[in-house]
Amino acid sequence: MGSQLHITNGDSFTERLKSLNIDGDIITWREMLCEGKTESNVGSESFWKTRFEFLSKNYKVTKTWFVEKTLKEYRSLCNHKQQDQIILWFEYDLFCQINMLAVLSWLKTFRRHAEISLVCSGDEDASDRMYGLSELTDEQVFNLYEKRVSLSQNDIEYADYVWQLYCSDNPIRLENLADFDNYEFEYLSEAIQAHLRRFPSIKNGLNAIENNILSISENEKPSSKKALLGKILQNQGVYGFGDTQYQRVLGKLKPLYSSFNPVKLSKKGKDILDQKTNFYSQLRDGDTYLGGALMYSYLYNTESERILKL
Repeated sequence: MGSQLHITNGDSFTERLKSLNIDGDIITWREMLCEGKTESNVGSESFWKTRFEFLSKNYKVTKTWFVEKTLKEYRSLCNHKQQDQIILWFEYDLFCQINMLAVLSWLKTFRRHAEISLVCSGDEDASDRMYGLSELTDEQVFNLYEKRVSLSQNDIEYADYVWQLYCSDNPIRLENLADFDNYEFEYLSEAIQAHLRRFPSIKNGLNAIENNILSISENEKPSSKKALLGKILQNQGVYGFGDTQYQRVLGKLKPLYSSFNPVKLSKKGKDILDQKTNFYSQLRDGDTYLGGALMYSYLYNTESERILKL
């Protein structure tokens, strides 16, 4: 056995991994690259500058927090040059899959000779349920670790290619990717499809996430904003977002509600949900990015499942 380095998807699983006595140092990848503008040159000064600007503006992240939590951990990753085996721990959802692509792009450039393998949780039993790493038993975690997938140079090149497309200004190139099945990324295809559904739909100007939130609000009639957030988190499919991300989406949708306590859509909100009117012009701005693409420069056609450039 050579020396090992583990790169995890977040702090909660890092703590869990420490308790399991698996050999090797652990680095936590503290980013949410599924949101906001991304640049393809992972780890560069302009990459981190772009990320800080987004997180500062939208999540009130301070420079001190960003340096302490994200950059220090990234520098620690840069300083781990000796390990010849690198094991990535990520999950099936969009949040994790996009972070995974970025890490693999970085590894392709800076750790060309390491053996890289992937532990990815998701479909773990006969139920329809998808599992995050922290939801697994110790035995299941060890099992996944033992069965981890070795990534070939082709796999890593492909992950880097998908990352470059994600960071490009044209998402249409992503929908033409047809060869996911030839590579060792079981959950990537579905995550990319979910990403494309984040562009505003032709029908009412809201994307899949926003339509889902209105639908839950109308059909479940939650008693409070907190109850609504709970239901959104339970029924978000493969996005893997946290409550702070959904708080931000709800801020954008606020004009479509007459009350959050209890949760009630306004007449306009109901009309938009029923696709009787379109909210695109009120939402549109020139500063919201999904990867490298401006969100409101494209529309998603839910019938053909294709992206259109405006």
